[in-house]
Amino acid sequence: MANPFVHVELVTSDLDKAKEFYGSLFDWKLEEIAGMEYTLIKVGEGTGGGMMKNPLPDSPSCWIAYVLVDDAVVSTDRARSLGATIRKEVTEIPGIGWFSIMTDPTGATLALWQMNPDYPESA
Repeated sequence: MANPFVHVELVTSDLDKAKEFYGSLFDWKLEEIAGMEYTLIKVGEGTGGGMMKNPLPDSPSCWIAYVLVDDAVVSTDRARSLGATIRKEVTEIPGIGWFSIMTDPTGATLALWQMNPDYPESA
């Protein structure tokens, strides 16, 4: 499938409360990433995700979906040319991949994700 959803991320004002709630509600394995304030959500089969404290304290908690693209820079530029507002320019997660966050012309937020082909889980 071209451009599947590959990650779903919760940015929240209360990470501990979110982990307690979702960890009790669903059969998810929550795994802390060493050296980062980030929690992976492992779901077994299907699209997993993550949780992090919202970097914008006055913004509401929300879920953001990530769509796989071949080239984050090209796709971000194309989204911009089609009327999207880029909220976060292409940013590298060292050794893992690149992402950007946009708001489409209707006001919906979506993230783009390009996996580093050398990352072990990309194979």
